[in-house]
Amino acid sequence: MTAYIVRRIALIPLTLFGIIAINFAIVQLAPGGPVEQALAQLQGLNVEATARISGVAGDSISTSSTYRGAQGLPPELVAVIERQFGFDKPPLERFILMVGNYATFDLGESYFRSQGVVELIIDKLPVSISLGVWSTLIIYLVSIPLGIAKAVRDGSKFDVATSYAVFIGYAIPAFLFSILLIVLFAGGRFLDWFPLRGLTSDNWGDLSAIERVIDYFWHLTLPVTAMVVGGFASLTMLTKNSFLDEINKQYVLTARAKGLSPNRVLYGHVFRNAMLIVIAGFPATLVGMLFTGSVLIEVIFSLDGLGLLGFEAIINRDYPVVFGTLYIFSLIGLVLNLVNDIAYHVIDPRIDFESQAA
Repeated sequence: MTAYIVRRIALIPLTLFGIIAINFAIVQLAPGGPVEQALAQLQGLNVEATARISGVAGDSISTSSTYRGAQGLPPELVAVIERQFGFDKPPLERFILMVGNYATFDLGESYFRSQGVVELIIDKLPVSISLGVWSTLIIYLVSIPLGIAKAVRDGSKFDVATSYAVFIGYAIPAFLFSILLIVLFAGGRFLDWFPLRGLTSDNWGDLSAIERVIDYFWHLTLPVTAMVVGGFASLTMLTKNSFLDEINKQYVLTARAKGLSPNRVLYGHVFRNAMLIVIAGFPATLVGMLFTGSVLIEVIFSLDGLGLLGFEAIINRDYPVVFGTLYIFSLIGLVLNLVNDIAYHVIDPRIDFESQAA
């Protein structure tokens, strides 16, 4: 297993390089970059005044440029803006420079926030971690007992009814359910029970420790509910099928023939084997909650986390933030996937990825 872990760790830099390279190439083809956005803003100003502010001559007006918004602006001013955003260098040179900086975790500075990307990510990460961790825990705490109950009552009315319920929740998009929760419980058209913005109240500093805990979970209720409602189906059915597969095995029939009680058979023999695949999948579920499930939720509920940061960076073409968050997301995802494989092996030593790879 050690050799397998070493190989996986060695592949992480190559995988990160491939992810960054593909996305960098895509971004180069996308219209409306930061330079074009800055030029579009300048088009609303007087050209001569803009040139004086920028310290360039205003008598030379650009008539042809690679940027659609450069018409009517001095070429010197366009060059200043390109230099400001680092676009005075060829794409390949910019990519090589970026990869070299990323190797030392120098993610650069935001174009529009006047703050380092690392500082921005550290500042926003607690919100995303809060949503991801609590959502994952709730999904596991509900889905595992529900899946076991469905396996024990396979084919019953309870099994059919709960299957309908979890699959209806799975079919509802998270953003649509978020809007429904806002309309019903956050001052939309009916009740005004829960806050709509942030994870803490404005008077957070004046609250006692118990009041802070209550206030924190009060703000978390709606966004976490919106995230978990579609997450029960897959884990519930995975748990049910895993238990059904174990219940029908010979060792279970032998245990029953020896006169063991149903609960002793279920929780003393079946539980450990059936839970292997469920428990080992925890890191992968956490990755999904952290980096895919929370983006729209953070935007809709105005939660200042990594999802909202990445969304705003894409809208504003803040490329250092876009690539920085992508780099951190990919790195954490790759590490947690490795932890996922190690968890499989620790829980069941019979699973040996090294021998399978060979």
